Amino acid sequence: MKTSRRIFLQAAATGVGSVALAELGAVEAGAIQSDQIKKWDYEAGVVVLGIGAAGLMTAITAYDQGSDVLILEKAPEAHAGGNTRVSGQGYWCPSDENKAVEYQKAMSDGFPIPDDVTQVFHEHSIHVTEWLTKMGADMRTMPTAGEYPEFPGGAGNVCWSTKGNGFQRLWLLLMENAFKKRKIRVQYETPAVELIRDVKTGEIRGVVAENKGKKVYVKAKKAVVLCTGGFENNQEMIRDYLGMPYAYPKGSPYNTGDGIRMSMAIGADLWHMDNQAGPDFNFRIPGKDWAFGYNFSPTGNGWIWIAKDATRFTNEGYFTKHGKIPFHGIYIPVPTPLPVHLVFDEAMRKSGPLYPADYFFCWWSQIEKYNWSKDSSAEIEKGWIIKADSLKELAAKIGKNPDTLEKTVAAWNKSCADKNDSEFGRDPKKMAPIQTPPFYATEFVPAFTNTQGGPRRNSNAQVLDTNRKPIPRLYSAGELGAVYSWHYQGGGNILECIVFGHIAGEHTAAEKPWA
Repeated sequence: MKTSRRIFLQAAATGVGSVALAELGAVEAGAIQSDQIKKWDYEAGVVVLGIGAAGLMTAITAYDQGSDVLILEKAPEAHAGGNTRVSGQGYWCPSDENKAVEYQKAMSDGFPIPDDVTQVFHEHSIHVTEWLTKMGADMRTMPTAGEYPEFPGGAGNVCWSTKGNGFQRLWLLLMENAFKKRKIRVQYETPAVELIRDVKTGEIRGVVAENKGKKVYVKAKKAVVLCTGGFENNQEMIRDYLGMPYAYPKGSPYNTGDGIRMSMAIGADLWHMDNQAGPDFNFRIPGKDWAFGYNFSPTGNGWIWIAKDATRFTNEGYFTKHGKIPFHGIYIPVPTPLPVHLVFDEAMRKSGPLYPADYFFCWWSQIEKYNWSKDSSAEIEKGWIIKADSLKELAAKIGKNPDTLEKTVAAWNKSCADKNDSEFGRDPKKMAPIQTPPFYATEFVPAFTNTQGGPRRNSNAQVLDTNRKPIPRLYSAGELGAVYSWHYQGGGNILECIVFGHIAGEHTAAEKPWA
């Protein structure tokens, strides 16, 4: 990857290997010394950061292995759950371990991950439905060719609740198992901000968290598990690692790269920082730190995206592979020539809402519960959609070149008449002219399901330092440092949350308490 050297240097500059760490003071090592803590506010055997599928599965597994568990969650209870809560609730569920390994390696082609990580992932992945069924799930398996049917091995299946997909079903099942059935402790609105480390042994001893403006010291007698998700709502990290000036989450806005920052501070290595499940283009309410989704597909067909220079730049009707599009024999992220605007006409406006009512996942639907008006009149009234009597007037209002926009729309209309998009190959069935005034435009932003980067982990879910050695008593699971190095299979992150949550739970429970 083109960013790998930069990532290595950033990680190396913020910490050192665990062997050398023992010779440094706490300030130099980038972590608080455990012997400096005079009073612990909370303690547990295993401290889990985050209450998505990764955190819940870690907590459930560690508890069932006999460990006392405490979960710290950044969000208030009404918003808790990370991306898991607002996902489609399905997970990739391959039935053949060997084929799944082959497919996983094909997805990693060009950006390989260690064979033992791939192997362990799918030794466990084929058992996930069995684990969830024991928890009370009623799952149905849907055979699929996978996101990349041309890759060897084949993805296998995706599993959903028999009651349907979406609407928080899987997350609620895990919540019930963690809190109602096991009474696992949880502290909401208590984000961890720093790791506590023993300067002599290099072991992680706990975390510093914050609650209502006060520092909270939490002892982890066995281990800390980072399940804090990605950096979808950290604009600085988006610029540094994804090469976009801005982008927004379709999932939880509480994912701001906290686990990445904390682990870098103690010398963790990073991987997959330039990979994401995205982008695709969606609307963002001005002032909000989340975007609509998923894979914009309105009722009508008379619309296009235009780039900063007022030209089209992609096949707008292509259903991307989680933001990846084919490009000369490989897959690349959708281009983002920002600012991008959606342009349409009166006929398109009258055809139906830009976003459907009662959508079953994403933050805007499940948490914010915003319902788009049937004819976009409410959004025009709010000023979210710009209206003009001519294309030239519209271009002036959105800061585009008027002549270029007229030429772009004229070329589009000709393609519609010819039923042939010679420029980008959009399906003629998804094409309609933009010709009935008034005309409309609204800014669309790059939006993604999640990022995949974070601290490098091994097959035991241990976080590794820049010497590729485990940082003692520090583990991770889920989207924070995911195994997807470039390509991504739909449902794969939920699968990984459950698998590596299970692995982390088993290994942390087996740790001997330090106190």
